[in-house]
Amino acid sequence: MPVVVVYMWKGVSDNAKKRIIGGITRVFVEIGIPAEAVEVVIEEVPKENWGIGGEQASEKLKHAEVP
Repeated sequence: MPVVVVYMWKGVSDNAKKRIIGGITRVFVEIGIPAEAVEVVIEEVPKENWGIGGEQASEKLKHAEVP
């Protein structure tokens, strides 16, 4: 049974999370794994705890919007 862990910024909408879970599951179904066997875990990380290029994502990408 595959388990996929997705790390992403905190604040993504429930609708976006549903689409992410559904999309990842579909990829496994396409290669023959039953949807019931696929688990997706979303770990939300605050932008200030995420570093990109030596900077906090909250500063480096302060204009980026989360869907």
